[in-house]
Amino acid sequence: MVNSAHPSVERVRKALRAHGLDPEVRWFDDAATTAVAAANALGVDIGAIANSLVFTLDGEPLLVLTSGAHRVDAVWLGDRLGGTIGRASKDVVKQATGQVIGGVAPLGHPSPLRTLVDVALAEFPVVWAAAGHAHTVFPTTFDELVRITGGESTAVAP
Repeated sequence: MVNSAHPSVERVRKALRAHGLDPEVRWFDDAATTAVAAANALGVDIGAIANSLVFTLDGEPLLVLTSGAHRVDAVWLGDRLGGTIGRASKDVVKQATGQVIGGVAPLGHPSPLRTLVDVALAEFPVVWAAAGHAHTVFPTTFDELVRITGGESTAVAP
């Protein structure tokens, strides 16, 4: 699938260019729907994978970009945010992002999403995020993720 085109990937590329970025989008032969699969395909530490997880916060979509090295503590994070966090259904994910689970990018969505960026990603000089399709990733940095998503940097677990 190298150099293939896909509408979701093209929306992500367009959004990246709107932020002054033009990273190489890498296409994998096999889907990399987990942080482990993406890290193995890239030959990088699992912590350098920015998982794009969609939750709901009091019923509204919330995008959490978390390091692949750990899990979001939804109860703890919900308490910090003053609400209740639940896992979004696949339909909510698709509606909120225009993308499907396994390929959700940090940007390129139909409308802006409240986004939290895990401070653990700052430990890595390069982090990798999905580019709108389960076969794609792009390199970026923690600071760029915060900037291009308008996100809030925060811990996502105690």
